[in-house]
Amino acid sequence: MPRVLFLPFQVEEEVFPDETIIDVAMRLGIHINASCGGLGTCNKCKVIVESGEVKGERIEEIYYKACTLKPIADVVIRIPVESRYDRRALIRKNRAQALERVEKIPLNPPIKKLYLELTSPTIEDNTPDLERLFFALKEKGYEEVRIPPELLRGLPYILRKGDFKITLTLFNEGLSKGVIITDIEAGDTRENNLGVAIDLGTTTLQLELIDLNSGRVLAHTSDYNPQLSFGEDVISRIEFARKKEGLRLLSERVRERLFILMEELVKEADRKLEEINVVSLAGNTVMTHLFLELEPKFLREHPYVPVAKNYPVFFAKELSIPLKENVPFLFAPSVASYVGGDITAGVLASMMAKEPYLTLFIDLGTNGEIVVGNQDFLMCAACSAGPAFEGGGIKHGMRATSGAIESVSIDPLDYEPMIITIGKKRAKGLCGSGIISLLASLMRTGLIDRMGKYRRDLKHPRLRRGEEGYEYVLVYKDDSATGQDIVFTENDIENLIRAKGAMFAGYQILLESVGLSLSDLERVFLAGTFGSFIDLEDAITIGLLPDLPRDRFYFLGNTSLQGAKKVLLSVEKREELYRIAQMMTHVELSNHPRYMDYYMAALFLPHTQEELFPSIKIRS
Repeated sequence: MPRVLFLPFQVEEEVFPDETIIDVAMRLGIHINASCGGLGTCNKCKVIVESGEVKGERIEEIYYKACTLKPIADVVIRIPVESRYDRRALIRKNRAQALERVEKIPLNPPIKKLYLELTSPTIEDNTPDLERLFFALKEKGYEEVRIPPELLRGLPYILRKGDFKITLTLFNEGLSKGVIITDIEAGDTRENNLGVAIDLGTTTLQLELIDLNSGRVLAHTSDYNPQLSFGEDVISRIEFARKKEGLRLLSERVRERLFILMEELVKEADRKLEEINVVSLAGNTVMTHLFLELEPKFLREHPYVPVAKNYPVFFAKELSIPLKENVPFLFAPSVASYVGGDITAGVLASMMAKEPYLTLFIDLGTNGEIVVGNQDFLMCAACSAGPAFEGGGIKHGMRATSGAIESVSIDPLDYEPMIITIGKKRAKGLCGSGIISLLASLMRTGLIDRMGKYRRDLKHPRLRRGEEGYEYVLVYKDDSATGQDIVFTENDIENLIRAKGAMFAGYQILLESVGLSLSDLERVFLAGTFGSFIDLEDAITIGLLPDLPRDRFYFLGNTSLQGAKKVLLSVEKREELYRIAQMMTHVELSNHPRYMDYYMAALFLPHTQEELFPSIKIRS
């Protein structure tokens, strides 16, 4: 990959595939004026190519637009005075290092296909079909086998269709529950054995198609959860479920969408729906309840009791999903009302429960869940962070879709912003990573104080009193996609401070519960899609993450989906998942006697206790 040298800073960096010069500059904390989000319309991000081969758009003969400029080979780029650089803006940014938790799992899926060649009956040997089948299974080592009534009814026809050469689909329930025949096919169909892993998220659905014979991922797809039409978060959906037919609607919509996505998977892999023999799902407690059409209202009423934590196996026919009717659906167990199967599956995927290192596991999505522990113990909690980190409760907040501002840098001299949007489109609003990035930049430039209040003594066109109080204008309406100014208000800042304060107080309470502190942490695992886009320095600067050596932070990706996949690959992993759920001790933060003290102390930037953030120097 080519490298770029930025002058006059003498900073050199490798350029990743598809990155533009403005992307690299943002990653390094080098400020270049840009207000159109990388769309290429503002003409402010001017740079000079001193040497090297590039492709991009020229302006004013000697300049290139940084937002369109891509190096073909090593290049030297000079940031001119016109682009408003300042050495004090040169804050090298860090992302948590990606850590792929590779585990050698002996392939032992819960679904196996067994080919049998039975002897045909004769007048001398007129053993009943079922006994003939069970005798052959006993010879293969299967002692306790159950067969559903509908398969028993069709057994004589399939046996004779295949001339008594058949393939059985056997479901090992694990947990010492024996084996069920879920399908009988004429002939040898052992090659057709697929499973689907699903992350049943509040906002998004992620699916993978797995070949159970090899363990390979054949296809991946994702989509928004259609329940968003009935409520942005779990609480609003619980309320919708109270309406007449509300729970049924929520359940039907997500099941229908998942089936459509399964159709996409098999089409992409050039396979057939009939080859899907098992589905593994991991979702939070509310999402699992809604999927199974279990009453969710008691999840949010004191004392917060779920219908179930360990869910029985359901079959496709019971869920009205048009796969083969005996396809089993396996659900990751929950721990509490707001610590669900996505977290137990995530801990399984992270392997933290098998290792000695004291680890903080954070899933920062629509809800905020945390786990502290190692191979000896696991403590967990749900933080009432709300949806702020996904744009909820923020005036111009939005989900991470095209046009969302995902990264911000503010020049410390003239307070002009540099923004990058998803897809390099005109800005529509701020997604979670952009909100964190903007708040950190406002702190570094001294535009806000430690309570999140804007400076009242500074006269600047971007800092003004709006309808809801003081605000910073990030994008003027002429540059936005909405035709209105995109602003960040003091109310927005207050909501974000409350959300990050809830998370930080949660870390402290869990650690204090076992006589430990933040400094004792040896690793911090960031899980979920959102974690991949958080800038580590920004998150620490605002007090969302603890101020620890940066090499202790790791991004694990979608651990919920990874855990669901492990269940498909190994009966033993499913049993380990249940052991993890039993091992986890849930702490109800709202009832903890010291939680409010910790929470109130965290309602400053980055925190009232400055000694907890020794590396953060805020400009006054």
